[in-house]
Amino acid sequence: MTALDDVLAAHGAGVRPLYEVIDLLRTGPRELADLVRLSAAPRRSVEDVLMALEADLERSAAGVRISPDALPAYETYRLPRLPDPLDDAVAAHPDLLAELATQIAAVPAPLAALDHVQATPETVLRRALWLSARYDLRRSRLLFLGDHDLTSLAVRAVCPEAELTVVDLDERVLSYLDATSGRTITLAHTDLRIGLPPAVAGRADLVFSDPPYTPEGMGLFAARAVQALREPTEGRVLLAYGYSPRHPALGAQVQRSLATLGLTFEAILPDFNRYAGAQAVGSAADLYVCQPTAKAKKSGGRKGKAAIYTHGPQSVEASGTKPALLSALREIATEGGLALETRPVDWSASGPEGDAVAMDLTADPGPWLLRTLLGTNARRLALLVPNNHPDLTDAAAQTALTDLVAAKYRLRFLRSTPDNRHAIVTADAVEHPSEILTRAHARLANVALDVPAELTDLRLVDVPRHRLVELLDR
Repeated sequence: MTALDDVLAAHGAGVRPLYEVIDLLRTGPRELADLVRLSAAPRRSVEDVLMALEADLERSAAGVRISPDALPAYETYRLPRLPDPLDDAVAAHPDLLAELATQIAAVPAPLAALDHVQATPETVLRRALWLSARYDLRRSRLLFLGDHDLTSLAVRAVCPEAELTVVDLDERVLSYLDATSGRTITLAHTDLRIGLPPAVAGRADLVFSDPPYTPEGMGLFAARAVQALREPTEGRVLLAYGYSPRHPALGAQVQRSLATLGLTFEAILPDFNRYAGAQAVGSAADLYVCQPTAKAKKSGGRKGKAAIYTHGPQSVEASGTKPALLSALREIATEGGLALETRPVDWSASGPEGDAVAMDLTADPGPWLLRTLLGTNARRLALLVPNNHPDLTDAAAQTALTDLVAAKYRLRFLRSTPDNRHAIVTADAVEHPSEILTRAHARLANVALDVPAELTDLRLVDVPRHRLVELLDR
């Protein structure tokens, strides 16, 4: 047993998850992913246990377990279980849990570039039950900053009277929530690095989010959450966050980032959230319950960095765009002698109408291209995007984008330009553009008479894409 004892001793006081691994191996067989998710131990720690037990393990297509002959030798490797009333509460709603599992199975696939990792149905229901028990959701406005996990649907089921709003960068999630909820949840599109929609800012009592687990991502989402609160010192910000106990310095960085914003930690509920993935952090994350201080009010409106994710072109380790690509972009923008204006990606507010505007959208996760076309007024736009951008992948995608902005711009798609990994989209203003498209930063109620009631407070740049199609066809 020396090897196993050495592994357990190396984990110090935080060894409980490894005892859970041993318990799971007693009742196996279990796959590695299940051992991580059910124990909340980091994958590397689980692998250390498996290596220490190798001589007594039995492997099969179904997974791994301690062989029956060796079980008596591991009877002393037990700790008493911690009772959790929420587990009983979740178990008391089998029909709702089954419904949530079906909805989660049908949600659009996670996007690694947005750090999506799907929470389990049990976690989503735990969140809803905990929120309903802790706060009076019948009299509170609850905002979700991103909701690929569909926690809003669980809260809607648990508390039908709750006033719920979801803002998300992923257009697919917004469309799915709209269809699945029967349009009972207020939805708006945003990229939190650009800013909150004005219709959302300063209105919420509670904000829930499962942000990217980088200090930059956690800090930005927390700052936007504070900005969204009606009265920050009276509201609460609830954040999922997980880090590996093997790397506590990462947790310290994030906690410093939150504290610097002026957030106090009212509670940190360990391993509250479980995931189908994220094995490096034990497929688990804590729930941070934060109360903003008066200092936090000053931090909410800050601009966000582009690099907040752990994967893809917007990751904190991603390199910038090569100067040669930007030079080619500017050349195309100024064809015909147009005066050039280079702008950063930002459609949150209307600037002066430009002659020729060039923008680098190489880190676009999908929605930036359309939002830039809606939110920028210029004689010509030249936009550098990935060659595999979802709006460029085939003729149908290009036609759909062209039709959406046809009353404002004529589009040209220059695939594999300037190189085979990039494309340039040019947009030339039409002679008599639509007013609603050129006033994309105005409240819709002030621009168009025939607008659905749930959209009147939004700006055109905030409207989910699937609703844009309906709105512009009216």
